[in-house]
Amino acid sequence: MKEILLLISIPFLLLTGCASKDLVPRHDVAISHDSERIAYNVAGEGKTALVFIHGWNCDARYWQNQVPAFAGDYQVVSLDLAGHGHSSADRLACTMESFADDVRAVIDKEHIERAVLVGHSMGGAVIAEAARLMPEKVIGIVGIDTLQNVGERHPQKFIDDMVAPFDADFTNATRNFVAGMFPQGADPRLVRWVCEDMSSAPKTVALSAFRNYLQQYVNGEAARVFDDIRIPVVSINARLWPTEPEENRKHIADYQLYYIDGTGHFPMLEKPEEFNALLRKAVHSVEAKWDDVETQP
Repeated sequence: MKEILLLISIPFLLLTGCASKDLVPRHDVAISHDSERIAYNVAGEGKTALVFIHGWNCDARYWQNQVPAFAGDYQVVSLDLAGHGHSSADRLACTMESFADDVRAVIDKEHIERAVLVGHSMGGAVIAEAARLMPEKVIGIVGIDTLQNVGERHPQKFIDDMVAPFDADFTNATRNFVAGMFPQGADPRLVRWVCEDMSSAPKTVALSAFRNYLQQYVNGEAARVFDDIRIPVVSINARLWPTEPEENRKHIADYQLYYIDGTGHFPMLEKPEEFNALLRKAVHSVEAKWDDVETQP
């Protein structure tokens, strides 16, 4: 058993070993709308805050290569959504709206007035909801391998069939699902860690979040959330699944797409330096547009 735990831990230790030894994030907890305790980390300072929101069954560690890269120029916040990481897990229904309230709780506690939200996978839906909640504070959102086609619709049976294997054998279904998110030739240590980490999530939380995330593509909420969002929306997507930028522009007022090649679903871990360069470009684009708006008479 000790050998297995060591094998799983090695990739994480190798990844975190790249972080700056001088960077010591501050840790805190915010209270969400339903009394969930939301653990978060803060590093750096800056006029703009970059708020990183993880995806399904992940947590703030998945941004370990971004925090030291951006903390020299920005206030960098990474958080664990309710039911994930070090946050509490008493919520009965893990909806995108409830996760957005977790983000708002952290932003309010830190008195952030100018934020760019960065969300991976399911986190793309969360940051869209959070932007709708806080139009006065969020100046742009950046989705990471997400928002491929917000107008896509599926029948309820499609969602039920997709969730069924996870309900029957959550651990193995999640391992297989996650393994398929990496391209051939991916670092096997990274693949092993992500597969084991995500398949270790609490099943009840995971299934609730999974259903609620997919349900948006049944009821149309994935597109409808953007009806009142006029800030820039950027995707940094791999080519594992097709992205439909023109379809997105039918629903998103200001949409921009950057591709990152040679990665799967986790570009921030697979090619961190290339990813960070694209993210910096995206954030600069968002800030420039916001500054133009602020300087208009």
